[in-house]
Amino acid sequence: MGKTLYLSDLDGTLLTPAVRLSAFTAETVNRFVEGGGYFSYATARSGESSKTITEGLRVRLPVITHNGAYIVDRDTNETLYKTVFSREETEEVLSTFFTADLCPITYAIIEGRHRFSYVESLSSRAQMEFLESKYHSPRRREVQKETELFDGEVFYFTCIDEEEKLRPVFELLKKKYRCEFARDIYSGEMWLEIMKKDATKAHAALILKKMLGCDKLVCFGDQANDIPMFEVADECYAVLNAAEGLKKTAMGVIGSNREDGVAKWICKNIFKE
Repeated sequence: MGKTLYLSDLDGTLLTPAVRLSAFTAETVNRFVEGGGYFSYATARSGESSKTITEGLRVRLPVITHNGAYIVDRDTNETLYKTVFSREETEEVLSTFFTADLCPITYAIIEGRHRFSYVESLSSRAQMEFLESKYHSPRRREVQKETELFDGEVFYFTCIDEEEKLRPVFELLKKKYRCEFARDIYSGEMWLEIMKKDATKAHAALILKKMLGCDKLVCFGDQANDIPMFEVADECYAVLNAAEGLKKTAMGVIGSNREDGVAKWICKNIFKE
C-alpha cells in the first residue's frame, strides 16, 4: 500500500486563535505519528519559531518553513532544501523598496545562521511593533545602514506599512517574484512579502512528498496563499474559518481551528472514530 503525506498549515489551521496547539490536537497528531502516520506542516514561520509554537507535537518528518523557501529537519533545523535570491535579484528588490521610501526586513542565512535584518530609523511604526514582538529572538539583527540588508544568502523580504505606499512596490515586482500582499490575520496591518517564484508551499510539498517516497498528498489550510498547495494535493480541506477563495478550491470544509478541525478530521477519517 502506498504512503500518504498529511500536510497542515499552522497559523489559522492547526493552531488555535490564541496561537497555540490545543491538547486534543497535539494528542491526536501524536497518536497518528506514533502509529506510523506521515504528518508534517508547512508554515510562513521559521524553523525555530514553528518548533517553539508547536511544542508537544512529536512530528518526526522534515517541515516546510518560510512559505516554502526551506525544508528543514525539525529537530536540528538542518536545511534539506532551499530556494534563495541571487545577488542581482536581492539588489533589484531592495532598490525597488528604497526608491519607494520603504525599508523592508531582510531574511537571510548569515554565517550559517538564520537572521532577519532591519534598520530601525527607516522602519514604519507597524514594522517596529512587529519587531518588538521579536525582541528576544536570537535571529534579530538590527543594522545601521541599508547596505547591510544585502548581507548573507537572502531568501525572503517583508515590509509592513501603509497600503498606498506598499502597493506600487507590489505592482512592480509581482510579475517576476512571488508577492503576497494582504492584511495580517493577527495585527490587521498590511504586509508585503517577496519571495522567489518557486518558494511556495506547493513546490516544497511536492519535493517533500518525493523525498519521503509518498504516493499521495493530503493538505489542510486557511489562507489564499494555501491555494497553490491545494492545487497540487490529491485531497485538500479548508478549515471553517478559512478565506472564501480557499474554500472554493478545497474538496471539503472541516471544523474551524477553534474546534480542532484537523484533529477531528483525522479521528473521523483515519481512526474511524
